[in-house]
This record gives sequence, structure tokens and C-alpha cells, in this order.
Amino acid sequence: MSTISLTPQTVAAERTSVRSAWIGFAVVIAACLMDLLDSTIAQTAAPAIRRDLGGSFATLEWISAGYTLAMSVSLLLGSRLGDIVGRRRALLAGIVGFAGTSTLCAFAPDPETLIVARVLQGACAAVMVPQCFGLIRELFGAEGQAKALGIVGPVMGLGAVLGPLAGGGLIDLNLLGSGWRAIFLINVPIAMVAIAVGRRHLPAAAPTAPGARPDVLSVALAMVGGFGLVYPLIEGRAHGWPAWSFALLAAGALSFAGFVRRQHTTVHRGRTPLVDPAILHRRPYVAGLATVLCFIAAMGGMMIALNVMLQTGLGDSPLHSGLETAAIPVAAIAGSITSSLLLERLGRLTMLIGSSVMAVGLIVTVTVLHSTGASLAAWQLAGPLALTGYGMGMVFVPMFDIVLAGVPHSELGSASGLLESVQQFAMSVGIAVVGTVLFDHLGHRLDPAGFVSAAQHGLVVAAGFLVAAAISVLWLPRHAREGAGH
Repeated sequence: MSTISLTPQTVAAERTSVRSAWIGFAVVIAACLMDLLDSTIAQTAAPAIRRDLGGSFATLEWISAGYTLAMSVSLLLGSRLGDIVGRRRALLAGIVGFAGTSTLCAFAPDPETLIVARVLQGACAAVMVPQCFGLIRELFGAEGQAKALGIVGPVMGLGAVLGPLAGGGLIDLNLLGSGWRAIFLINVPIAMVAIAVGRRHLPAAAPTAPGARPDVLSVALAMVGGFGLVYPLIEGRAHGWPAWSFALLAAGALSFAGFVRRQHTTVHRGRTPLVDPAILHRRPYVAGLATVLCFIAAMGGMMIALNVMLQTGLGDSPLHSGLETAAIPVAAIAGSITSSLLLERLGRLTMLIGSSVMAVGLIVTVTVLHSTGASLAAWQLAGPLALTGYGMGMVFVPMFDIVLAGVPHSELGSASGLLESVQQFAMSVGIAVVGTVLFDHLGHRLDPAGFVSAAQHGLVVAAGFLVAAAISVLWLPRHAREGAGH
């Protein structure tokens, strides 16, 4: 029986390869964190940005919704670009674009310029983010990726906890008079390092679909559909709900219907669609899309209601606002641990329990606001917001694994890509819907008590989204996809 001896040179080369893979992994994590932080910090910073640049209350909504809307309608194209040009090239191009648009955000002279820059930034994130998990597989292989993926969740969870606090701290520090602009400028040095390191340590694997042409018409239909549904929800209230706002909503719905039809046509012609239309015939998966839409919409709506109340209404700084709502992400960690322990035994019931607990937390928050009014103290929010965050964490861990449980492996890529797009789109919808209720109730009553009262109405709507999410859970597969959480 022969044995294979490893020479010192072979061992050294192996160690170098492993070290290079982990350095490349750090680049992937940096890209994911830049997206996570810019989608969460901007909500915390939005009231401070409006105070500086001016603009209507709709500006507060567009600062966050513009980013997530652009990302949602561009994600499927971004994922396809990775197949066409290679994941390494697509990721680095996305990071370059993200750094450039972050600079545009930082130096925006008015709210209109900032919103356009945020839309472009979201589109660049849509090119950058879909490459991350594919690159992890290329870095570590099918067997080694589990360890790396086990690190992603905690790192992203920590980023979600520290992001608003770090963003609030940067704004309060006001380094060199930069104020809120620092939250965008910080992306530039991170991106530059990521590009330099990524060019050396990320694998340059051959593209899986070289020469393929992206379906521009499908992307255009998705963009028109997303814009048509979100724009009138944000702007319609300010203009007294004119006829064009309802016409645009109808056009948005028709564009999404056209998108679905286009996917069927593309398949019939023997081409690769952006979304495999077969997954839309699977009722449990469609119920999963509805669950994700309602759950994420509740999250987006909840945060705009709290941030506007605390900063614009009660005059708190971005840092104080981040501290006052920190109970949500901190408790979410505990909720995610609980969900991981219960998932195998309870399956989809973990999501039902989590969304219900989160809804109860929001209703308790509304009760506290109703009883305290403008005399609200930060400690009075800690308990109900912790309950809200705990329920949120219980839903997050099993959500994707349960929604995708009934999807065949051949349709998994398309199903997960659409699910990610819906998740981003839902954030825009939640901000738009809850923001509309919030500012409609506020009217001209711009005193602290008026903002607290308006926040109560906004949070009730967010709780309503969670009730709808809990009902949708009943149509999901009973258990998570085999191997989930392992």
C-alpha cells in the first residue's frame, strides 16, 4: 500500500491557498456589510439628512425606499451578470460602482440629487451582493463552504446591531464638519481596500454563461412595475391622491403581470428567463413570497415610524435614536437562537410564533406611546421593543429555508433570487405604506405629541402586516428544507 508524503513546499503552498481563501472571504464579507449598513444606517440618518438638505416628508421615505427599490428590481439582472462575466469581475465592478455612488451621496447638495444617488447605489448593490455566496463556494469548494457560511450569519447579525449605533455615532461626531455625509464617505476607503485585495485573492473562475444576453425587456418591466407601485404610495398623499397616482398603481400591477408573461415567452423560445415561471405555480412558494413581503414591509414601516418620532418629533440625535431602538436587534439575536433550537421540531410554527410575538410587541409599544404621549422616556420603550425584536429574530432564521422547502433543486436558484428581490421590494413597500399613514395622520400637527400619535398609527399598520404574514405562514411547507441550519 503506497503512501503520499507531503513535502514542506506542498504544505506551505496549501497553507498559502487556505490563507488566500480566507482573505478573499473577508472581501466578500466587506461587500455584504457595506450593503447591510447602507440599507439600515440611512433609515437612522434620514431625519438628520432632511434637516440639513430640506425637502418634504416624502424625502425621508425616498432616502431608504429609493435604495431598496432599485436593488429589488435589479437583483435578478445582477445575478445574471455574474453568470455572464464571472462572479469576481461582477463583484469588483459592483464595489467600484458602490464606492462611486456613495461619493455622490456624500456630496449631494440637495435631496433630489441624494435620492438619485441612492437609487444608483442600490443598483450597484444589486450587482455586488448576488455574487457573494457563489464566490464563497468558489473559494472553499462544496465541502469547505459550510464553515465560511457559518460565519456569515453572526457577522451580519452583529452588523445589524452595531450599524445604526455606528452610523449615529459618526453623525454625532461630525468629523471635519461632515455630519451625516460620513456614513457614505466611510464606504470609499473600505471599497478601495476590498478592490485591491479582491483582485489578488478572489478566484477568477470562468463565467457559467459567457456571451449570454441579459433580458433587458424583463428588467424594464420589473423596474416599471416597482416604480409604478411605490412612487404613488409615497407621493400620492402629498398631492391629494390625484388620478395619475391610481393610474400609476394600475400600470405597476400590469407591468408585473407583463414580467411574468415575458418569463413564459422566454422559456417557450428556449432561452433562459430571469425567473423560472414554474416556481410561480407552486402555491407554498407563492405563499412564502407573500409572507416575506408582509414581514419585511412590517420591519421597514416600523423603523421609519420610530426614527421619525424619536428624531423629528422628540428631537433626539441619530446616536440616541439608535440606542433607544437597540433593544430590537439585540433581542433579535436571542430570538434567532431560540428559533434555531426549535426549528427541527416545530418547523413553520416557529415563524407563526415569531410573527405573532413581533405583532404583540408593536401593539404593546403603541399602548406605551398612547399612555405616555410626548413625555415618553427611552426606558419605557425598551421592554416592548425587545419583545418585538425577539419575535423578529424567530422569523429570520427559518424564513428562507422554509419558503424554499418545496422547491426542486433545479428551480432553487431562480426561486432564491426572486425571494431576495421580493425582500428588498417589501422594504420599499413598508416604508411607503406606513410612511403614508404616518405623515397623513401627522398633517400640520408638528409638535412632539403629534409625532407620537402619528407613530402609533404607523405601528398599527406595521402590526397589520405581521398579522397578514402570520396567516400566510399557514400555507408554507411544514418543515424547513432538508439540511437547513447545518
